[in-house]
Amino acid sequence: MKIPKGYQFAATKAAFKYEGKLDLGAIVSSTPAVAAGVFTTNKFQAAPVLQCKDMLADGRKISGILANSGQANACTGDEGLTNCRETLNLAAKALGVPADELLPASTGVIGAQFDMDKWEAAMPALGESLMTSTPEDTAQAIMTTDTVHKLAETSFELKGGEVRLLGMCKGAGMISPNMATMLSFICCDADISTEAWQAMLIDCVNLSINRVTVDGDMSTNDCVMALANGESGIAIESEDDYALLRKHLLTVLEELAYKIVMDAEGGTKVAFIEVSGARSDEDAELVARAVGNSPLVKTALFGSDPNWGRIICAAGYSGANFKADDLVLEIGGILVFRNGTPEPGNMDDLLNPIMAKRDIVIHIAIGEGPGSSKLLASDLTREYVSINADYRS
Repeated sequence: MKIPKGYQFAATKAAFKYEGKLDLGAIVSSTPAVAAGVFTTNKFQAAPVLQCKDMLADGRKISGILANSGQANACTGDEGLTNCRETLNLAAKALGVPADELLPASTGVIGAQFDMDKWEAAMPALGESLMTSTPEDTAQAIMTTDTVHKLAETSFELKGGEVRLLGMCKGAGMISPNMATMLSFICCDADISTEAWQAMLIDCVNLSINRVTVDGDMSTNDCVMALANGESGIAIESEDDYALLRKHLLTVLEELAYKIVMDAEGGTKVAFIEVSGARSDEDAELVARAVGNSPLVKTALFGSDPNWGRIICAAGYSGANFKADDLVLEIGGILVFRNGTPEPGNMDDLLNPIMAKRDIVIHIAIGEGPGSSKLLASDLTREYVSINADYRS
């Protein structure tokens, strides 16, 4: 793995929810980095989200990210904010960076206050782990119901040398973004301005992380935070440089987005929902999300059932502006429905091999307009119900 220059990783077991599990991690940059962030639009924003937004508002450089799983520190009021800031003070001493240059992130059960004794007790081990931990360790420390840690990396050459990017995320349930519905951290060693980095992150998140759904729920703690520390010595200055960095940032985020849906709680399928021909991108998105969030479509995916009528039904109630006779449906490249009627032939025989695959492409055209949208969606399984029925047990 090519780790971007100037970054170290930390992880330890603080027993926030379970014994013997990595649940506290950190990323530290040797040089204060340009930072960008995109956050949940849920009205109930967790203490770490509020703290990060406040810190990033003044454009300050950031030396690291502190993240935990097991407790969300959401809906915890002023006490939660105070505790969040105190964790930064504790971690700053352990990691050797200023507290006002550490961004916090938390995930877990909503409503519980931090056990500050556990935080304090874990700090010596967190600091010691900075010399030995890997990106995999930190990625494991932010897992909740995830079954695997999620990492993505890429690199590219510019005239002055190599630029590297590394991303990690957690996310398996409570996934339907109007931002991110997850925790995701990006490390980059390019030299770029704060304004350009923030704009690039927003753009790439909207084309990747914002286009996934597992269950239609948006978390209180979602964030994508990106650091660029300039340690490669490569400055992003020209339009070509910018375009190349954007391309690779999008690649990392798209890979992480796919891994989230692939690891959806209880999930067995990934539906690639593509909508085209809409009067606007907004109409296309309405159709894509109606199909991707439909429990009936999702359970058909789980059962490998080619019940294409559920897709047509969801598109019809989506609220998008289109004529019913204009809708054309293809599943796995097989033309299924057009001109208001199904195509002739035994659709079950044609579609059964496609529905048995893990990745299934569903293409819906609703006219000849310029609007389009894409969405990755998981299926809905018995295990999903079991996981979430027993989540606090």
